[in-house]
Amino acid sequence: MRKESYKPQVTSYRLQKEKLTYKKAGVDIKRGEEFVKAIKRINTTERKGVLAGVDGFAALFSLSKKYKQPVLVSSADGVGTKLKIAFLLKKHNTIGIDLVAMCVNDILCYGAEPLFFLDYFSVGQLNLKQGKEIIKGITKGCGQAGCALVGGETAEMSDLYKKGEYDLGGFCAGVIEKEKIIDSSRIKVGDRIIGLASSGLHSNGFSLVRKIFSEKEIKQNANEFLKPTRIYIKPVLSLLSAIRPPSRAGEAGYPLSPIKGIAHITGGGFSNIKRILPKGLSIKIDKDSWPIPSIFKEIQSRGISEKEMFEIFNMGVGMVLVAAEKNVPFVQKKLLNFKLKSWVIGVVKRNS
Repeated sequence: MRKESYKPQVTSYRLQKEKLTYKKAGVDIKRGEEFVKAIKRINTTERKGVLAGVDGFAALFSLSKKYKQPVLVSSADGVGTKLKIAFLLKKHNTIGIDLVAMCVNDILCYGAEPLFFLDYFSVGQLNLKQGKEIIKGITKGCGQAGCALVGGETAEMSDLYKKGEYDLGGFCAGVIEKEKIIDSSRIKVGDRIIGLASSGLHSNGFSLVRKIFSEKEIKQNANEFLKPTRIYIKPVLSLLSAIRPPSRAGEAGYPLSPIKGIAHITGGGFSNIKRILPKGLSIKIDKDSWPIPSIFKEIQSRGISEKEMFEIFNMGVGMVLVAAEKNVPFVQKKLLNFKLKSWVIGVVKRNS
């Protein structure tokens, strides 16, 4: 029986013709290094506890000794097809705010304070100007949330993305004292649902939005479609600063927190409120209790049912707080100190 011997090809025709480099394959290491240097210049976020950040293999963060039983709270998210709007408009300086908002608003639902943030930026071919705009947005968002941008990953993958396109992922870590976690267990029948004003569409429903509006309409209303997601960290944390731990109930100096539950009105719309309700309870929303922004009215006028609108969009309410009726005036007054509009939009009831 004849044996065939394998003879490895020393070099391919392509390599004989020209030298193949990583840069020609779609990854420019030098440009990537320039981008990291740019990030270090752009990143103005600071926070006590950061020991090592952007230019290391990993970030180091030291928790404050003020926490007796610190609980870390984490979230990962993206901005979905709102990126397609940024691509179309060639405007990238606000999408990073959306990225931060989607993560920090989620951990806020437990009452957590954001500590640090990391991003994942995946692009076909790295464009320094575009990349800098994105990072500027991320640092601005981190500033609004009071957390530090400590690192991330930039990946060039020309085989996956069209020219000028990219994807973003965000990762946030926060902390809360174990006794102060907002777990919604105190919610009861008669508690009020307080809606906090959104800044518009935020980062949900854009797969539908792009079907409803033409590219021409999107370009004509660029500011509306790229308006960044509101970050609720500072006003809500101000309301949570006086939580009474259950183990110290009744002690002087530990007033009861007025906030019993928090829900981020993100993907899934108002159905997110159900996620924080104790078993046996439901909510009744008064849809006429707040002014619905015109962008949502316009979307609905193009053939979307009211039911579906409330299952997809925030309808002008980006976050809800649950509080006892007697505490509503105090809560709304505190929110006004941050120039944040709010409305009593519903009530907690027993399942029928």
